[in-house]
Amino acid sequence: MKQRHATATASALFALLPLSLLLFRLLVLLVRLRLAAFRDAALSLHFLARLRIRPVHLRLPGTDATTVRVWCPAAPSAKPPLLLLHGFGGDSKWTWARNLPALSRHFHVYAPDLLFFGAHSRSASPLRTVAFQARCAAEAMRLLGVDRYDVVGISYGGFVAYRLAAVEGRDRVPRVVVMTSGVAATPGEMREMAAREERAVEESLLPETADGLRRLVRRSMHRPPPWMPDFVLDDFIKLMCVVQRKERTELLHELLKNGAGIDPLPVLTQKTLILWGDKDQVFPLDLGHRLQRHLGDVSRLEIIKDAGHALQLEGADQVNRFIKSFLLDS
Repeated sequence: MKQRHATATASALFALLPLSLLLFRLLVLLVRLRLAAFRDAALSLHFLARLRIRPVHLRLPGTDATTVRVWCPAAPSAKPPLLLLHGFGGDSKWTWARNLPALSRHFHVYAPDLLFFGAHSRSASPLRTVAFQARCAAEAMRLLGVDRYDVVGISYGGFVAYRLAAVEGRDRVPRVVVMTSGVAATPGEMREMAAREERAVEESLLPETADGLRRLVRRSMHRPPPWMPDFVLDDFIKLMCVVQRKERTELLHELLKNGAGIDPLPVLTQKTLILWGDKDQVFPLDLGHRLQRHLGDVSRLEIIKDAGHALQLEGADQVNRFIKSFLLDS
């Protein structure tokens, strides 16, 4: 009798096993579908609750319905204002996630989503130039009541920061930090770099598949994550690479065609810090040396060892120290 009861119990458990596995699989799928969105929400919560940085949506003057989202302090302070401009790898939250906690202790930080990055910074304007991005960033700061500020730009954001500093001048933008940005490359050299790609440049920098994003991460980082499963990469693509993809593709083609849009490249009068990773596979270190020679005595180049193009992630601690030292000590 006991043996028959044990057999029946075992049979019932085995019958439930497929259902349990199915429920487990559904739970895994749910987690997979929400992973990037969860990270995005966690970053927002961290910014709001711990760093006291909030998103503000600014409607810029003009008839082209331009709106810029800026992460900025929730309350005034006596800290010096600092504008952070991100690159093509993501919006401001994802780009500066490892820098904002440290920098916000010393600076009144403003981190806009550049136009056409994410879902909030939008414009009906047909312009895709670096000059337009710089003008909108400067106008956003004016609307926020910030008349004088330093600026940090990485990669594409470095082009925008350089153009903004050149136009606004030393009275409004006294110091500049350019990180791993091909500002010193001529438009012809930019096109040559794009032509050497094995695929269309938008496929390389605006990937639509997990394999494409995996290649981009491995190229951007000297020490990429060892585990990059497709479901995580696919989720990030849905979150960050789908909305306004057409407009960002146009930004990319404009950048490759005209670079910073100033020929010849002006020599900034502001003190300028140039930061570069010695393992950068996107913009070679030679461009950092060239920019330093172009700017002369007002600039200095700092090279971070064992870091690639995603310098703000791989060399975050050193980047934060260099920025703090340069902007506060000088």
